[in-house]
Amino acid sequence: MSSAAPSTSGVKGRIHSYESMGTVDGPGIRFVLFTQGCPLRCLYCHNPDCRDIYGGREVTVGELLAQVQKYRSYLQQGGGVTVSGGEPLMQPEFVAAFLQGCQALGFHTALDTSGYCPIPVAEPVLAHTDLVLLDIKSYDPELYRRVTQVSLAPTLAMARYLSDIGKPTWIRFVLVPGLTDPPHNLEGLADFVASLKNVERVEVLPFHKMGEYKWEQLGLEYLLKDTPPPSEALLAQTKAIFQSRGLWTP
Repeated sequence: MSSAAPSTSGVKGRIHSYESMGTVDGPGIRFVLFTQGCPLRCLYCHNPDCRDIYGGREVTVGELLAQVQKYRSYLQQGGGVTVSGGEPLMQPEFVAAFLQGCQALGFHTALDTSGYCPIPVAEPVLAHTDLVLLDIKSYDPELYRRVTQVSLAPTLAMARYLSDIGKPTWIRFVLVPGLTDPPHNLEGLADFVASLKNVERVEVLPFHKMGEYKWEQLGLEYLLKDTPPPSEALLAQTKAIFQSRGLWTP
C-alpha cells in the first residue's frame, strides 16, 4: 500500500527504468527513477534512449511507490529518492505526484534536471523536492547551444530562481576535453555559480563514453567517439577554479 492520496497514486507517467541502489545521484543510497522525454540533445548524452517522450513504459505513481517501499531500510539511512531522466520536468504532474508520495513516506527527494523548463511549470515539482541537482552544461551561450542544441537562458533563470527561494542545490558540470573546457567557459560558470546563495557543492563530472553503445543501437552518430576523458591534471585545474570562488567540489 502507498500513502499517496488516491487522487495522485493513479497519476500515470512514462519511465525508462529505475535502479534501487544508486550512489551517484544525490546523498547516500538512492532509488533513482529515469523518466522518458528530454528536449536537450547533448553530444555526450549517456541515456539517448530516454529522449523520446513516447518511449519506455507507462506506470502509475502508486506502482512506483510500492517499489520504493521495498528498499525503505536502505534509503532511510541518509539516502532517498532521485528522479532523473531524460528530463523529469517534461512530465511535471507525474513527477510532482511521485515526489509528494515519497515525502509522505518519509523519504528525502532529489530532482536531477537541466532546468530547461518554464519556472511556473517546475514550481509544483520543486514544492516536493528537497534537493535539486542542476546540470549546467556550459556557461558560454554559443557553446551551450553546440553541446545541447537549446538555449542556455532557461537554465540560468532556473538557477537564479532556486537561489531566490533558497532551494538546496548541487551544480553538475560535465568536463569534456576540447569542448567544455575553454578557460572563459569555466571561469564564467564559476563566477555565476558563486553568485548564487543556495549551492551546497559543485560536481565536476569527467566525460565518459559508457553510453556510446546506445547511440550505435539507435543508429545515431556519436560525434565524441574520439574524445578522451579529461586528464587528472585538467580535472584538478577545473575544480581549483570553482574552489577559488569559495565553492566546494568533492
